[in-house]
Amino acid sequence: MSARVPIVLLTTAALGLIGCAQPGITSGELTYPLTATVDQVDVYHGVEVSDPYRWLEDLDGPATREWIEAQNELTYSYLDEIPFRSAIRDRLEELWNYEKFGTPREEGGRYFYSYNDGLQNQSVLYVQEGLEGTPRVLIDPNTFSADGTVSMAGWSPSPDGQFLAYAISEGGSDWREWKVRDVSTGEDLPDHLEWTKFTGATWHPDSNGFYYTGYPIPEDDALGDINENATVYFHELGTEQSADEVIFRREDQPRWGFGAGVTEDGRWLLISGSEGTARKNRLWAKNLVTGGDFLPLYVDFDAQYSVIGNVEDTLFIRTTRDAPRAKVIAVEVDPDGDMSEKTVLAQADDVLQSVGVLGGRLIATYLRNAHSQVKVYDLDGDHQYDLELPTLGSAGGFSGKETKPTGFFRFSSFTYPPTIFKIDYLTGETSVFRRPEVDFDPAAYAVEQVWYESKDGTQVPMFIVRQADAEADFTNPALLYGYGGFNISMTPSFSPGNLAWVEMGGVYAVANLRGGGEFGAEWHQAGTIHNKQNVFDDFIAAAEYLIGEGWTRDDLLTIRGGSNGGLLVGACMTQRPELFAVALPAVGVLDMLRYHLFTIGWAWASDYGTVDDPAQFATLMKYSPVHHVELGRHYPSTMVTTGDHDDRVVPSHSYKFASALQRAQGGESPVLIRIETRGGHGGGKPTSMIIDNLADQWAFAWFEMGRKPQL
Repeated sequence: MSARVPIVLLTTAALGLIGCAQPGITSGELTYPLTATVDQVDVYHGVEVSDPYRWLEDLDGPATREWIEAQNELTYSYLDEIPFRSAIRDRLEELWNYEKFGTPREEGGRYFYSYNDGLQNQSVLYVQEGLEGTPRVLIDPNTFSADGTVSMAGWSPSPDGQFLAYAISEGGSDWREWKVRDVSTGEDLPDHLEWTKFTGATWHPDSNGFYYTGYPIPEDDALGDINENATVYFHELGTEQSADEVIFRREDQPRWGFGAGVTEDGRWLLISGSEGTARKNRLWAKNLVTGGDFLPLYVDFDAQYSVIGNVEDTLFIRTTRDAPRAKVIAVEVDPDGDMSEKTVLAQADDVLQSVGVLGGRLIATYLRNAHSQVKVYDLDGDHQYDLELPTLGSAGGFSGKETKPTGFFRFSSFTYPPTIFKIDYLTGETSVFRRPEVDFDPAAYAVEQVWYESKDGTQVPMFIVRQADAEADFTNPALLYGYGGFNISMTPSFSPGNLAWVEMGGVYAVANLRGGGEFGAEWHQAGTIHNKQNVFDDFIAAAEYLIGEGWTRDDLLTIRGGSNGGLLVGACMTQRPELFAVALPAVGVLDMLRYHLFTIGWAWASDYGTVDDPAQFATLMKYSPVHHVELGRHYPSTMVTTGDHDDRVVPSHSYKFASALQRAQGGESPVLIRIETRGGHGGGKPTSMIIDNLADQWAFAWFEMGRKPQL
């Protein structure tokens, strides 16, 4: 273990700070700039719960901003004393410096794709005339701001390829502004849309405008106010946003969310209606050729219904109705809304993760034990071939047209950099279209998948990545990563940061926890609401497996997770602090009693439940990290990370958790919080900021484990 320094806890008499001068870790003491507590007590179903750091919810208040500055000063003074921090950053930059290609999208004979030459803060959007054309820059987001914190958060070319709608995000915010660029001239049109969130731009088949989802202008705090009353609009090119036509809304259901889609042939306008993050939706359709009203196709909110393509009035739909691992049905819709349906692809043993109609085929990507298998069928559901993939990994981003045979897809794995393949959907023949060169030797690494037993006997898979000659001799620093929520699957992916960890002599492990989507809806539900403790038990069991098998030991084990994964880390480190050397909770949901009161937090109730229900309150109270920090308990070395502009998981979660840990810490391990200013939840973050953040986390972890990385 690394040498420790005494920690002095300072309190304040008011909301201001005292003792903010930071002596650094070489001065003999580490002084936390703790703020005062307040006498805030809430009563939930007869239970009194104190919230001493409630004032930190005032995200832009002077006291909060002063607290942020003081905490960052302390954190960076500590990090500055780590001798190998700069060397880690240098190596991360070397590994990150490779070409990154986006999957091409063709519209109107033009091909659009993103490209990053290596270390550009934001990827650049290119366009070319045909596959043999000369690429030219269409939009360079690196020109949006000097520090790279203004990003292009989405783009959509019109069907004729003449226009491109693109979204701008500032400081990582979920709020988007949309503009329109003339593809031929490279100039922007006057069109400018504001106050949109969680939406793309879906073009009308005539290319005269697009559909999008907007929200009312926030009354008070744009970063914290609750997001409700989503409305689908149509924006006609050349008009003001105030003139946009309301296409679909439900004023009687302020928390329903909506998204619009148009079939490739322009025949059907589709509206999907959601409630929070529940993996269910309602589906309405309007025939743009014959006209008429929206037809309610599936409105019982009983399953997922995703239209993946059509042949005239027959819609192909991926659904989880009576199929927790998903199936494909063909639904014929007549002008009166009457439907007849048949099953095209029945539910299989593996999860049907995604499927599309491309080249006259159904391209079906299945998850088999958390890695991709791609099977191709004709439109009647007859199997044609299995797509051969390079190794155990993740395939996705299949693009192309429903009636054209040629398309593209993306493949990557832990030691296989993201590569774009060209594919003939009729034959399955593939060829490398773009492959990056990365400064590492794949043969120097080993990847294996293991199964371990969780607390209740459930078998859980986990990927382990290590150097090929690493031995299970209890000497390896290990990084355990997890998420476990919202039906999201953790599949093999390429990460220069994780590669650097292994290259430095560490073991990297990803556990496929319940709450994710690796094995379908049942696996997801087994980690939600009253079953949420299963997720934490799975993660703790993964740590115990790594230790029990000799891959690491408790004083060499770091845990990391972001967002819902930040909750995972917070819950596990408060339940079993002795099991971990270092904890890295990032942008975490950590105050489970109040998460639903900010921005889109209410939408997560399908996974978490809320305090409004007495039984759900009792469950939330059992694991809410902020409420389970115990005075005098020895917690792992911890560095909380967040962004002060995070309007997905507001940073007050992290502020409260760090404050509680700093006050309670009974051991010598430091508790720091690293707060990115002009930083959000993660989307659109510039490359330089990503590298800086990761270098600080890796340096902190290795230093606290008392190990010098191999550099």
